[in-house]
Amino acid sequence: MRKLTNILVTGGAGFIGSNFIRYLFKNTKFAGRVINLDKLTYAGNLENLADIDKEYGNNRYFFEKGDICDYARVCDIFKKYSIDTVVHFAAESHVDRSIHGPKDFIQTNIVGTFTLLEAAREIWAGRDDVLFHHISTDEVYGSLGDSGYFTEDTPYDPRSPYSASKASSDHLASAYFHTYGLPVTISNCSNNYGPYQFPEKLIPLMILNMMDGKPLPVYGDGKNVRDWLYVEDHCSAIWLILQKGRLCETYNVGGENEWENVKLVNVLCEKVAEATGKDKNHYKKLITYVKDRLGHDKRYAISCDKIKSELAWRQEKTFEDGLGITVDWYIKGQDPVVS
Repeated sequence: MRKLTNILVTGGAGFIGSNFIRYLFKNTKFAGRVINLDKLTYAGNLENLADIDKEYGNNRYFFEKGDICDYARVCDIFKKYSIDTVVHFAAESHVDRSIHGPKDFIQTNIVGTFTLLEAAREIWAGRDDVLFHHISTDEVYGSLGDSGYFTEDTPYDPRSPYSASKASSDHLASAYFHTYGLPVTISNCSNNYGPYQFPEKLIPLMILNMMDGKPLPVYGDGKNVRDWLYVEDHCSAIWLILQKGRLCETYNVGGENEWENVKLVNVLCEKVAEATGKDKNHYKKLITYVKDRLGHDKRYAISCDKIKSELAWRQEKTFEDGLGITVDWYIKGQDPVVS
């Protein structure tokens, strides 16, 4: 029986990590402790969890600043808090950054994951009441054509330094189960959106550019397709996997919600216009087509059949509602990483 008592969340000051920590405390019956290990790079901000720290700090919520590549530091944290569960979010995640500077992606995503796995292997030493859950991306599967979906059996075909680094970390996690018997689960998700996302990603970037009257850059012809998943729905999937997921299984988590980039930007323009009292076409004149990104995958789309059938997971937030919450949140200036 898994303990799920002292959960180490890596990258917990980032977008999905901070939402997951908040979800644990606010939306589940989890009664244990959360230890947030974060290096606090540009995309991490402790203000994302200021309310959680105020309510639960030094009792059930603890922050440790550190690098997941620092083996001694990681081992100390495992021992200090008697860690029995790892939820591994920490990663460099922006494709554009990986194209222009892949070194950090190799270091954090591959070496960092290896370091965490090694620490878990040494300190847990054959225990079966523990779990290492590794969060990954649908980008490891490559690019789809106009039809079909990624499944857990889709062969890996990464196209960017980012996706290649995540593919490597996925394989490492799986190998530690098969070689050492380390209890591991893996999930691969589609594009997340929602509050607390750093504004280098499409949705917050577009909202904030609109508010500043800046161009809305759209790569190529704008017809690349992405599947969008509300971050809280992703968090609920992870929580189910921690409780009931089968060892060394991969679970794909998606929104089943595909949008061409340019169509999504147009919808965002209308949402922001509605929220700010502008004409629905007010912001669309800011849309600017720019040179396409190198190795830009055409389409991502995930089949969620496995997690739905095995763990009874469902998305709860419609795209209309999720996008409305997200737009309102950024417009009201609630984002500490932007202020």
